Amino acid sequence: MQAQNFKNHSQYVPLFHFITLPILLVVLIGSIVNLVHSAPENVYSASLLVALTIAVFILAFCARGFALKAQDRAIRAEENFRHYIAAGKPLDDSLRMGQIIALRFAGDNEFVVLAKKAAAEKMSPKEIKAAINNWKGDHYRA
Repeated sequence: MQAQNFKNHSQYVPLFHFITLPILLVVLIGSIVNLVHSAPENVYSASLLVALTIAVFILAFCARGFALKAQDRAIRAEENFRHYIAAGKPLDDSLRMGQIIALRFAGDNEFVVLAKKAAAEKMSPKEIKAAINNWKGDHYRA
């Protein structure tokens, strides 16, 4: 597996991003075209097809969102525990979730200092990631 760094840490799930979403988009466009061109006696079924496609689209995004939210909670707990082990106290309460997610990439030798700096300077997640010298990969994020 390739070593992660600031430039290549973003991950895509090919089945979701490159297959499911494009198929849903094509089906949505096709169902709308079908609705527009349907005969009056078929408007109801064509409308149901559009509504069903929109519902599946929403379901796909909600399912992904639920998984990411669960991972966010796990990351918050892991990084809070990591900080407690390293510094003897939990992470600063002012750190936002995005900042904590970015801090998970920091190596152990710079994690505590960078967490303190991120809270004090209100660094953005991108700034935190750019400030990391010893990158610790996260290959399990969905």
